[in-house]
Amino acid sequence: MQNNTKRNFFVAATYAGVLYVGLLLGQNYADEQGPNQGGSLIPIGLTDNSVKLQYLINLLSTNYVDSLSLDTIQDEAIQHILQRLDPFSNYMKPQEARQQYESLEGSFEGIGMEYFKIRDTLMVVGLLSNGPAEKAGFKVGDRLIRLAGKHVANARVSDKEVEQLMRGKRGSSIEIFIERNGQAFPYPFRVTRDHVNISSLDAVYMLPNGTGYVKVRKFGVRTGAEFKNALVNLKKQGAQRLILDLRNNPGGYLHASIDLLSHFFPKETLLVYTEGANELRQNYFSNEGAVFKDGSIAVLINENTASAAEIVAGAIQDLDRGVIIGRRSYGKGLVQEQFDFADGSSINLTIARYFTPLGRGIQRKYTRSTYNKDIFRSKFDLWSLDTTFTNAERYVSQKGKVVYGGGGVLPDITLPIDSNELNTRYREIYHSQLIENFVYDRFTRKSPAYSIENFLSGYHVPEKEYAFFLSYLAKNGYVLSAEEAENLRALIHLDMEALVARFYFGREAYFKVRNRNDRYINSALTQFNPIANSRN
Repeated sequence: MQNNTKRNFFVAATYAGVLYVGLLLGQNYADEQGPNQGGSLIPIGLTDNSVKLQYLINLLSTNYVDSLSLDTIQDEAIQHILQRLDPFSNYMKPQEARQQYESLEGSFEGIGMEYFKIRDTLMVVGLLSNGPAEKAGFKVGDRLIRLAGKHVANARVSDKEVEQLMRGKRGSSIEIFIERNGQAFPYPFRVTRDHVNISSLDAVYMLPNGTGYVKVRKFGVRTGAEFKNALVNLKKQGAQRLILDLRNNPGGYLHASIDLLSHFFPKETLLVYTEGANELRQNYFSNEGAVFKDGSIAVLINENTASAAEIVAGAIQDLDRGVIIGRRSYGKGLVQEQFDFADGSSINLTIARYFTPLGRGIQRKYTRSTYNKDIFRSKFDLWSLDTTFTNAERYVSQKGKVVYGGGGVLPDITLPIDSNELNTRYREIYHSQLIENFVYDRFTRKSPAYSIENFLSGYHVPEKEYAFFLSYLAKNGYVLSAEEAENLRALIHLDMEALVARFYFGREAYFKVRNRNDRYINSALTQFNPIANSRN
């Protein structure tokens, strides 16, 4: 935890991203709410009604007919109170608070191994570079037989049990028996647990015409430093333009968004400010040392771009620094501070709203009871059709660009959502993990005879495999009509190809494959160089 004398605000969305695999890094890899710590929770004055609550707890503990779990009752009482506030104020039990902290710190005590469960067997599908598991000799494709003396192959072992077996203090070790290429190893691999650092950047690479690409997964404690290194390396490769991909970024630390934005603006540029009933206005300005002050910028956003990511998009749009491309963002403009109880549990309490440099409020209008329904509704682009909403708060940038407040960031260039992605059958299949099961079972037995460059530019799943996949779906209760199968062919092929790339060449390769014909990226490239791209 950081020093409590320096308050650490965060803005994090409450939805969870879709995970392809579990990561054994002391916990499963998850794009969840980010951690932020404030002071310990202490009484700030009791009223007659607050004394009633304590009296009730004492009454139950000494007089109730049956035995009670007072901890559970108190937890439920706290949750009930917070549920009457905004959608983001919430109570976390000690384990949840610790996981939230670890998520945005990007540091875990674990072994640095990703796994996926195929027919009740755990297969290694990723290893953190230079992490404990890689150092111990594990390879992608290994199947785990026994963990710390417990048989896990062809056994019904829950993810929670696996996590508990893998977790442990730094310096402690675990013995793991494996099977490789169909042969069981006669001796175990001994792995010593250590701090494992996970980058908040999913991919950093060059695109055509001097364009760098950076995908930021979340805004963690090291995002600013990681982003600076990425920019420096891209500029060495000739990057004069930048595509900043914030799609599906749920947010994180407010200060991390400031650190990232500071690389685009002169020192002391107002980037965002916060204000609340009990919080005076706090302005946040750009820091020193901008690495990318002059190059062109395109920011990619969608309906799952939230909070700290929206701060970045909103500032770049307000200050005429770049073009925003995609779909209206999530609309989460509330700032939380974490208050800790002595037992390790915590409260994320909303203390302020944040506003873009022009004064736009990003938080969409809500009632607690209808918030999730409103979020689902927005995915069908009804917001774009609501002219009353979009005209409610109108602002004009210094260069005369009209932007809107009242909820989310409306892109400068709006791209319609792919209707196939909203297809109910596709979403069911996607979340069932059947695509991963099929790919890891059929395409991971023999390494492809490609270099990574040839694979990324030219590999495609053979057409015949789609027919096999449709049969596999049918065996698992998903029967597609001929029309559905044809409509979803390209989307499912892309999912498969990206997973194969990830398995053999790592996480960045996954995004390189997915981005090969990405319409968001193509739109950005066209904005950078419309004449050259119109000839391609």
